[in-house]
Amino acid sequence: MLRTNLNFLALITQLYDEQDRKEEITLKTYTKGNLLLKQGMILPRVLFIKTGIVKCFLSEENGKDFIVEFLGSGEVAGELEVIRDIPCLCSVEAVTDVEVYALRVPYFRSLLDNNTSFSRLLINELAERLVNTSTRSSAQQLFTIEIGLRKILGLQSRLGIDLSKDDMAAYLGVTPRSLNRALKNLRKDNGS
Repeated sequence: MLRTNLNFLALITQLYDEQDRKEEITLKTYTKGNLLLKQGMILPRVLFIKTGIVKCFLSEENGKDFIVEFLGSGEVAGELEVIRDIPCLCSVEAVTDVEVYALRVPYFRSLLDNNTSFSRLLINELAERLVNTSTRSSAQQLFTIEIGLRKILGLQSRLGIDLSKDDMAAYLGVTPRSLNRALKNLRKDNGS
């Protein structure tokens, strides 16, 4: 539900600290609710989350959003677009206040070509995302909304964050009406 990658964060922090003029990697801050990336934009930088939580979501033509993932410390956004040289596939919005390392695209590409540790971490990251997407997709097909909802509510409780009902529904891939029905069923099951 919330992805983190502390090994990647350690490497990016090291690369940031080793810079002489802090031009290839800069630090940027976003407040809760701000867009870091917008679906369809051409990316000037690849972002690595230093602190905070973001949501990555697709906006469909029918006006509905689907949350692909929640990302935390050490996770990367914009890497696929730069690798494939395409516009941004999804929007990325701050769920909490967020601080990110922003890598210039030519520098990101040079790391891919010349830094074996960086390339290995990125390959592992992409493989992990593929596994998680497959697992989540099958779980959404096999299990009830209530099971996914319990996981989201547990995440909120552990992290001390509040997700809107719209965000919960978008993450579960259901309508707000279905989400409300599931919430009602959970309350009934819990005797509240």
